[in-house]
Amino acid sequence: QVQLVESGGGLVQAGGSLRLSCAASGRTFSKDIMAWFLQAPGKEREFVAAISSGGITTYYASSVKGRFTISRDNAKNTVYLQMNSLKPEDTAVYYCAARGGSSLFTSGAEYEYWGQGTQVTVSS
Repeated sequence: QVQLVESGGGLVQAGGSLRLSCAASGRTFSKDIMAWFLQAPGKEREFVAAISSGGITTYYASSVKGRFTISRDNAKNTVYLQMNSLKPEDTAVYYCAARGGSSLFTSGAEYEYWGQGTQVTVSS
């Protein structure tokens, strides 16, 4: 049974920082592409960032590039999302996702496994 468990969400003021974590189990984590998505109230799920299995290649949505950093620790089966300079429009539920293969996809439909999400709220 594959499990992805996110943590680290919370309430932060605009300009602040948060680090999200996603702990994986039930798969060979080091072979998986990992990604973060967000879903704001009343909106569709959006791609945030993705990272290759070895952590060498990353890709970001233009809205977060330069502010967010995705990383992973394969020894801990964990992927991270460091979020800096947060804005109220970053408020959403953040989900981590996993898939096999070697390509970084931005469409959620390409990811096989999902966590339950963690709420991030940025106040102005």
